[in-house]
Amino acid sequence: MTSPQPKPFNLGRTLARIIAWLVAVVVVLVAVLVVFILTFDWNHAKPYVNEKVTEAIGRPFAIEGDLKVGWQRPPGETGWRAWVPWPRFSATQIAIANPDWTKSPHFATLDAIDFEVAVLPLLAHDIVIPAINLVNPSIDVERLVDGRNNWTFKLPASSGPSTWRLDLHDITFSSGNIAVSDQQTKTDVKIAVSLLGQGIPIGKVMEEQEAASREGSAQVIGRAGANRLTQQVNKQASEAAAASAASATSEASAAAASGTTAVTSAPATGSQTLAASGASGPIAGSGAAPAQPLTQEPFYAIGWTIKGTYGKTALAGSGKLGGVLALQDAKRPFPIQADMRAGDLHIALVGTLTDPTHLAAVDLRLWLQGQSLAHLYNLTGVTLPETPPYATEGHFVGNFRRGASVFRYENFTGRVGGSDLNGTVVYQQRTPRPLLSGELVSNLLQFSDLAPIIGADSTASKAKRGDTVAQPADRVIPVEPFRTDRWSAIDADVKFTGRRIIKQGSLPVQDLYAHVMLTNGVLVLDPLQFGVAGGTLGTRDSLDGSGAPLKARGTLEARHLKLKQLFPNFKTMQSALGEINGDASLTATGNSPAALASTSNGEVKLLVTQGTISRLLMEAAGLNVANVVYEKLFGTRDVNINCAAADFVATNGVLDPRVFALDTDDAVINIDGPIDLRDESMNMKVHPHTKGFRIFTLRSPLYVRGTFKNPHVGVDATALALRGGAMIGLGLINPFAALIPLIAPSNNKPLPCDALFAQMREHPVAPPPGQKMRALPKPDLASAGAGASAAAATDKGNKGEGGVKASPATRDAPSPASTATPTQGQQPLYKGS
Repeated sequence: MTSPQPKPFNLGRTLARIIAWLVAVVVVLVAVLVVFILTFDWNHAKPYVNEKVTEAIGRPFAIEGDLKVGWQRPPGETGWRAWVPWPRFSATQIAIANPDWTKSPHFATLDAIDFEVAVLPLLAHDIVIPAINLVNPSIDVERLVDGRNNWTFKLPASSGPSTWRLDLHDITFSSGNIAVSDQQTKTDVKIAVSLLGQGIPIGKVMEEQEAASREGSAQVIGRAGANRLTQQVNKQASEAAAASAASATSEASAAAASGTTAVTSAPATGSQTLAASGASGPIAGSGAAPAQPLTQEPFYAIGWTIKGTYGKTALAGSGKLGGVLALQDAKRPFPIQADMRAGDLHIALVGTLTDPTHLAAVDLRLWLQGQSLAHLYNLTGVTLPETPPYATEGHFVGNFRRGASVFRYENFTGRVGGSDLNGTVVYQQRTPRPLLSGELVSNLLQFSDLAPIIGADSTASKAKRGDTVAQPADRVIPVEPFRTDRWSAIDADVKFTGRRIIKQGSLPVQDLYAHVMLTNGVLVLDPLQFGVAGGTLGTRDSLDGSGAPLKARGTLEARHLKLKQLFPNFKTMQSALGEINGDASLTATGNSPAALASTSNGEVKLLVTQGTISRLLMEAAGLNVANVVYEKLFGTRDVNINCAAADFVATNGVLDPRVFALDTDDAVINIDGPIDLRDESMNMKVHPHTKGFRIFTLRSPLYVRGTFKNPHVGVDATALALRGGAMIGLGLINPFAALIPLIAPSNNKPLPCDALFAQMREHPVAPPPGQKMRALPKPDLASAGAGASAAAATDKGNKGEGGVKASPATRDAPSPASTATPTQGQQPLYKGS
């Protein structure tokens, strides 16, 4: 029996069997893997996941709910890629812990999170996540005074850049909450965010916010003020549009003349630009150059509300933001909108951020309303004066740079009390203090709106702006203190022009110009200049608030003040042709206007130059009863003013007259007695002296007593009683002798006016702040008269307006026309100062 022959080796069959077994094994492994994935309880992997994430972020991380992994076909894929399933991860009740020093135990919590991961990009180390869905996210942000915060994570040191790249397409959530507690800025707020459901175009939001803000303006400055503000904005927009059209026409004409083609961009329509809300400029109502049309109008996707406190101020508001992923596109404008109230401040804005993750730039339409501009300090750190209620709207732009950011509120229009306010202000961040600069103009300025700046407004006005310092009922000079603690927070260089002043009663003020500079706590007004009674009243002041008490220096100049215009409601002054010129130099210490007045030291000089004045007024001043009656019945006659002068020395708040006299063709009137600024009291006597022979006169000294609030003017009863007693006594002897006390012979001693002019040429002086004024002797005008007359003879060519002998300061003073908008080459207030 022969043994069977071995079958020959068949390589192909062997390979086929091996491949078959391999395929079977792969199928079995895939089947086992699928069964494992589908049946495996991923909750067993939570400890491993929690440990790895905790190590990665340096903070305890926990998935306290279920962890699941599912598979599904990729959405939107076609061909063979559609057969590669994507894993879908989901987890519930997720928490990230806070450091042990925080108030809240968790930095962040989520009710649930789920997301898909594309499989094929993983081969190229790309983690592609089409969307992450968050359910009720909640974040707690805290910072202590020492700077410790809970948003800084201790991440492990990396050996090099990661080879993996994350590509996140979208983040969705229905609602969420953010709590912020910052002890450094004293902020404690809660923010709620939610999806809007559908995108809202920025143009629609602009229209809604404009309507809401103008209604808010009506609540602050009144319906009439809000209507005038709207008219101002519309007028400004029309002027800007006309200017833009004229510029375009000019460019087109120039291009046609040169044979070239002018290329202009067509105006954006519909939703292509922020100006779709109906105003000019990149932000509606800004009046600035039109913005370039956006290729796609930004849409709002997220709404938010806020409530809490900032500092000690209650804070509440709402607003809208663009989508979360829009933050990743630096070239795409990110829309923002806010409508907030902080105390009595109402702030609203609509616009865009450029590269919001790095805060590159901001372009907004901004509305501000409140009871006083000074209240902006609590929120912004910008030092502004106290004002009446205000409302403004304008264009706010800015560029963020580390330590050198610049923001402009340009071409804004506003109402402050009953006045309009327009201009541009610039805030520049710098070291050691930021700088606020700008130029402001009021075309119609209510003079009463300036009162809150020095605390001179009414009690009702003070209460409305939150001032708790009550003005004493018997005092005129304001006692409200300056807030010098804020002066060192910022520097300033602001010019303000009031082109026309609307005043109450007969106050003869026409216009105003001020250049305000604040540097390291020192406030300088150089100058503060008013147009008054056809002339100018200017001052240069320096208030050093860097220490306590405040130290003040000031000079005052009055030029060409017309007597007739100073007293428009006095009929007896309407024929007066004289002028008042004067100079003063004072120093003081104190933290309020009243304190400065009560410590003032220096000199004050006034001069009434030659003119005319009503004789009736003179006779009434001298109590010449017969002549007053005669003038009343048969008319008036003017008398010439030879001169009138007042030379006061201020010593610790008391003004004592060295010279206070009036000389006319008919009489000389001397005045003496102090004016006490410490208690605002007066105790002055008026001594009239006739230059001619008068009969039937009761000339007796007058007195001016009482306080600034309640002055009393009357006749010196003692002198009058002596004359009356003499008349009665002589009448008993001889009836004709009774007329002797009523006869006023001439003293024939006119004032040495030339000597007075010489005295006025000497500039007033003042000691350093806090030092007492040295005692100065009264001038000997009688002996100085002859020498002064000789000097005056050589000065006849130097005549002021109306033939007035003018001092050098008077001749070199700026003309009234230059007071509203002085130029760089304007004459100083004092020649040679």
